[in-house]
Amino acid sequence: MAGSDWEGLTMPSLFEELRPRTWGDVCGQHEALAKIKTLRPRGFGGRAFWISGPSGTGKSTIARLLAAEIADTWGTFEEDAKQLTPKEVEEIERRYRLRAMGKGGWGIIVNEAHGLSRPCVTHLLTVLERIPRHVMWIFTTTDAGLLKLCDGCLDAHPLLSRCTILNTKVNEIAFANVAHHAARTSGLDGAPFAAYLGLVRECKGNLRAVLGEVEAGRMRQ
Repeated sequence: MAGSDWEGLTMPSLFEELRPRTWGDVCGQHEALAKIKTLRPRGFGGRAFWISGPSGTGKSTIARLLAAEIADTWGTFEEDAKQLTPKEVEEIERRYRLRAMGKGGWGIIVNEAHGLSRPCVTHLLTVLERIPRHVMWIFTTTDAGLLKLCDGCLDAHPLLSRCTILNTKVNEIAFANVAHHAARTSGLDGAPFAAYLGLVRECKGNLRAVLGEVEAGRMRQ
């Protein structure tokens, strides 16, 4: 089939299609959501968040929902920690001196935060002390992120003391329920619930991987 014949046929993956759009859609992260709910009366702006947890447990989803509390899509941008430099942090600071369109806020999401360089961490220690009320910094990393920060040669506590810590966890029952429901509504079901629970364990609690297997017809028996 010619390349042009594929136009209009691209569909999001099952995982992206089911990615939570509201807090009520977030699956199996009761402790993190409880902490967020407690913080809500004081507002989310002017804060930094550090979100850690196993891969595929919703770190990016929670980060984007947090950013959406104060910023619209054009006021939210994601950076890879390894690409972030002190100069780029300074540019981000210059950018958010002005209010964004829409909600007026800025949400800066830094993924794979364990990859931050030592100079960048040093610079961020000052930046995170003076976050404007219309700005939010959000860092995401795996469980082992703190041990790997700056290749394991930097004490992470000064950085983390400036952040609100959120942890995502594997919730086998909740993840299996999501996968089972997704399979049924997509016509990909055919296995008992126990098989979905087994798939979650096989994928080490990575819901993204679980839904990828469902989408590939793994549970159609």
